[in-house]
Amino acid sequence: MSVTQTEPSRLDDVTDEQVESFRRDGFLIIEEGFLSEGAIEVLRERFAALFEGEYATGVAPDEVNWKKGRDPEDRTRQICNGWRSDDLIAAQVLSERTGRMAAKLMGYRGTRMVQDNCLWKPPGARSLGMHQDASFAGYLVPPEMITCWVALDDTQAGGGTLEHVRGSHLWPKTPPDRGSFHAPEDWLAPVTAATPEGVEPERVPVVVKAGGAALHHGWTFHGSGPNEATVERRALVTHMVPVETRFHPTETDLIYSRYRRRGDLSLDESFFPVLWDDSGGRSRWLSELPRLP
Repeated sequence: MSVTQTEPSRLDDVTDEQVESFRRDGFLIIEEGFLSEGAIEVLRERFAALFEGEYATGVAPDEVNWKKGRDPEDRTRQICNGWRSDDLIAAQVLSERTGRMAAKLMGYRGTRMVQDNCLWKPPGARSLGMHQDASFAGYLVPPEMITCWVALDDTQAGGGTLEHVRGSHLWPKTPPDRGSFHAPEDWLAPVTAATPEGVEPERVPVVVKAGGAALHHGWTFHGSGPNEATVERRALVTHMVPVETRFHPTETDLIYSRYRRRGDLSLDESFFPVLWDDSGGRSRWLSELPRLP
């Protein structure tokens, strides 16, 4: 069930020129103003609580890929589906505006959340390897997505910020490579292997103010180098799929196929909520989330 809902925002839509740029380059960078200063402060506080294991909803995230005392200090910290654990994180990653802008960029009639990421890269943290998000979506039909990455800190080249490879969404698709994601020896190796003959890959760092954002196509190569700066880099990420997406009948994901009901390939809106569709509707329960400043 869906209910029409609107929300206030500073940056409300994408232009036709931005859509054209996104479809040509495979990404769109919004330098500032995607989040208000008040929202940034709230999200930083909730972000810290998540990584301390404080789950406001009483529900743990689906993945906690770094824990203090368990994992090396030079690793990028990652939590997947932190929105299940904190309604203020959910208010951002499940926002109507994000879903609507993503749908317009991809030409979808609507979007739904498939997974979020909370990423924290302190000074000295190692890289996240180059990859294509959609290569991990083989358990879905269609196996594609769009990602919105939102900075909670000012970013800089050399500071471990996100980097895109321009036009790589038009390259041949590659299989998933989970072993090259966290702190690989050569974070650029997947791009080197996938680059078509005669093409010189162009890496574009996302240099934005806190509250800036970047949206990228599911088949765009992206990753982040080591944080050689003296400041941390935190980001909230929303991975979205077309609203009509279903589970694949035979392919599975080790973690996220747990939400597939037996005899039913539909994505349950409790776990994969509709952020926006072209009627203006979204999953009814999202109206209960708090509003960010």
